[in-house]
Amino acid sequence: MGKESNNQKLKIVPLGGLEFIGMNITAFEYDDSIIIVDCGMSFPEYDMYGIDLCVPVLTYLQENLDKVKGFFITHGHEDHIGALPYVLLEVNVPIYATKLTMGLIDHKLEEHGLLETTKRKVVTYGQHINLGCFRVEFIKTNHSIQDAAALAIYSPAGIVVHTGDFKVDYTPVYGDSIDLQRFGELGKKGVLALMSDSTNAERPGSTMSEKTVGKAFEAIFREHQNQRIIVATFASNVDRVQQIINTAYQFGRKVCVEGRSMVNIISIASELGYLSIPANTLVEIDQLKDYPDERTVLITTGSQGEPLAALSRMATGIHRKVKITPNDLIVFSSNPIPGNEKAVSNIINELYRKSAEVIFQDTHVSGHACQEEIKLIYSLVNPKYAIPIHGEFKHRKAAAGVLKELGYDKDHILMLESGDVLAIDETGAEVIDKVPAGTVFVDGLGIGDVGNIVLHDRRHLAENGIVIVVMSMDSASGQIVAGPDMVSRGFIYVRESENLMEEAQEVLNDTVDRIMERNITDWSKIKSEIKDNLGSFLWKKTRRNPMIIPIIMDV
Repeated sequence: MGKESNNQKLKIVPLGGLEFIGMNITAFEYDDSIIIVDCGMSFPEYDMYGIDLCVPVLTYLQENLDKVKGFFITHGHEDHIGALPYVLLEVNVPIYATKLTMGLIDHKLEEHGLLETTKRKVVTYGQHINLGCFRVEFIKTNHSIQDAAALAIYSPAGIVVHTGDFKVDYTPVYGDSIDLQRFGELGKKGVLALMSDSTNAERPGSTMSEKTVGKAFEAIFREHQNQRIIVATFASNVDRVQQIINTAYQFGRKVCVEGRSMVNIISIASELGYLSIPANTLVEIDQLKDYPDERTVLITTGSQGEPLAALSRMATGIHRKVKITPNDLIVFSSNPIPGNEKAVSNIINELYRKSAEVIFQDTHVSGHACQEEIKLIYSLVNPKYAIPIHGEFKHRKAAAGVLKELGYDKDHILMLESGDVLAIDETGAEVIDKVPAGTVFVDGLGIGDVGNIVLHDRRHLAENGIVIVVMSMDSASGQIVAGPDMVSRGFIYVRESENLMEEAQEVLNDTVDRIMERNITDWSKIKSEIKDNLGSFLWKKTRRNPMIIPIIMDV
């Protein structure tokens, strides 16, 4: 097969996930075939007012819709499956995933009314799926959610291995350890490129086994036998939930699960056999009052300080069923995601104010590989090219540092950005093009109808408030017959700033008088004059720049 032209090279096109943690989606193109690995969302930044979530820009996939064959999903975390309901509206192709991952996807599609119209196929480890020019193999890995997979992507240009999110756990809570043997076998075949999780690449050593958390819980339960225990963790960490339930059962405690996402995932995981709950252990939240504190455990969402999550509502005293008391021990079984530190700290402070006891150390292990595990995977797979993925630039830069230790030079460590089109085969690898990549904002039921201009206005309103000027004009004579009147919101507290508002009204009256004297009847010119004059006055007086909206009514 000729490899002289770029057309006959494999193209790897990351459409998200390389600038921040979240929104992971990568396209692989060869000839007339495109497959997509993962389809994740990301959560909005603090200044994205009103935005619910962010999904990837799909221009490249929409323009090549006839080539797109299917989605291959590595695991069931939101940053890998969360955009599917939105992307499927534009790109409706089959989804391939392992059993638990598909269970979580099915629930999501059902909520959006897409279950009947989407083809889905559950795959097992070792299974190969043939689509167009590609063959894709699912390989067992470990992560903080079960059924995680790496993918071996076979193309005419060579094999690419995509690790998904992974760690090496020799003693997992459920199921088998990562299939290191298969990674080694692929390395023997010859691998063109390895795309590897970089999230923990700054951390030396290896990530601890999930089982170590079970031992920590055992110690906590033993030391706090007279208190009610509330554990906040990620809803998707089924193994963590299993260990909490096991420990609660061992100490004769009833378990209550609180938080919508937690209830959903636990019910899906137990239905599919990934969670084993002893009989008569789970109780409903309304039954908690029937048991003394020392016989109950609450497993809850909100470990990241999310304002609407169950733990946040408990901490602020607005939860309808659970009231925090001095006899409560709250265990944070997670680390704050970068950017969430302040929100988590606020919740901890609120809990302390209610005289509760809080533990937030030694009860969490990461689901991502540290430096020694990254070295292990690269040593087994021994790829020609290394492509660090999944992480902010600093994480991927740290991964590149680890790869240099392994002997890779800068020509064989490919640092991509979202939108880059990498053409790669045995003869070389280069970025040959750039396609649109970025973020589409989801706000309520609207997808993409809020863009940067609307967000800019929302920031402006949030930071400076609004002043509305209303007046009526006789269209025949061009004379002002009512107003101008002023209304402000979020700018100043009017009752305490009467002098300022009176001065502003004078400036407004003078401006309108001058407009009338000059016989200006063009509405856009009138509005512009009002904005300029009133805006410069308010800036001079307050050093604030509110949004000024003149409204002229025709009478």
